[in-house]
Amino acid sequence: MKTNETTRILHFDEVILNALREDIPWEDVSANAVVPEGVRGRAELIAKANGVLAGLNVFARTFALLDPQAEIVFRKREGEEVRKGELIAEVTGDMRAILSGERTALNFLQRMSGIATYTRRAVKLLEGSKTRLVDTRKTTPLLRSFEKYAVQVGGAGNHRFNLSDGVLLKDNHIGAAGGVKQAIAAAKAYAPFVRKIEIEVETLEQLKEALEEGADIVMLDNMSPETLKKALALAKGRAETEISGNVTEENIGVYASLGADYISSGALTHSAPILDLSLKNLKPIG
Repeated sequence: MKTNETTRILHFDEVILNALREDIPWEDVSANAVVPEGVRGRAELIAKANGVLAGLNVFARTFALLDPQAEIVFRKREGEEVRKGELIAEVTGDMRAILSGERTALNFLQRMSGIATYTRRAVKLLEGSKTRLVDTRKTTPLLRSFEKYAVQVGGAGNHRFNLSDGVLLKDNHIGAAGGVKQAIAAAKAYAPFVRKIEIEVETLEQLKEALEEGADIVMLDNMSPETLKKALALAKGRAETEISGNVTEENIGVYASLGADYISSGALTHSAPILDLSLKNLKPIG
């Protein structure tokens, strides 16, 4: 197993265990009251809405951490579209563990599948264009790795994972440095030469200054379509371009034909509704 994959699994386990501890501080009083210890059972994971599945591994791992003998038989694959009423998986294991892990497992799966579903729809709106859709750092605290993974399942890419990943100079960085020119100069002096420098610009004047100072990527923030056309023409061949600022499923089509390299959207993670799923029909088995 690759080291980075091992690290990701360990991180996932840490987050899942903390979520389980939040829901089960010392015992599940309800499950322990009605189910004798050691009884095995089976339940069905069913879709209650149409969408794209993401996080099946997290769903399964939640039950495995409570019951190492738990068995999950999936009828659908990661990234596959599911229809309302379809059977997604069967969960077999200790009935107390199934009852105790149900909500945590569903919370992860519904959240991640909701992000993948929203992302898939947005990606389809960019089909035929050269522009790639990416996410942002507007994620749920401590769940970033889950949510950015779900964005990938939905077909989009990831922007920076964290503040150590790359240089992105935004309005407050520019203000703190004293201007676009000063901010880029400071970043070039501080960051390793292998790092690209991206800067957010809100006007054509700022864009011109950023291009003159040698920015690698310019984030065109909250510009009208008319201004974006002018900005993209100015930046062509001089820097990579990213359109940003309140981009949602409803308006992304407006930007699709403009020819930017990237469109970033915080809505992929902060505004995606969950995909409604349910664990039903739990019964004991012999």
